[in-house]
Amino acid sequence: VQLQASGGGLVQAGDSLRLSCVASGGTFSSYAMGWFRQAPGKEREFVAVISRSGGSIYYAASVKGRVTISRDNAGNTVDLQMNSLKPEDTAVYYCAADADSRWRTSQMDRDYDYWGQGTQVTVSS
Repeated sequence: VQLQASGGGLVQAGDSLRLSCVASGGTFSSYAMGWFRQAPGKEREFVAVISRSGGSIYYAASVKGRVTISRDNAGNTVDLQMNSLKPEDTAVYYCAADADSRWRTSQMDRDYDYWGQGTQVTVSS
């Protein structure tokens, strides 16, 4: 499975960005899809996850209310709409696929099998 993330950029605090991740080479609808991020000098952290059908969604407390994850199983894409961006949202954002997600919607990066290359989000104050 190959994942390609896009949509990052340099924005000002309060702006919005929409990240997109397109998957190829696998059965997209069988994977839970997550977004994680890693800021310089920090560990990678969970942002959001959506179950295979889209029926279960979870967000990190730090982004809840500002971020919306969605997926299109027909188009093999998962998006992350980010609003009211803050400087502390600055990070490289990664999409990831959990191939063993029949009974879970994991927030742990170790549970994910496939990763995109990351897209940089920089929020200036």
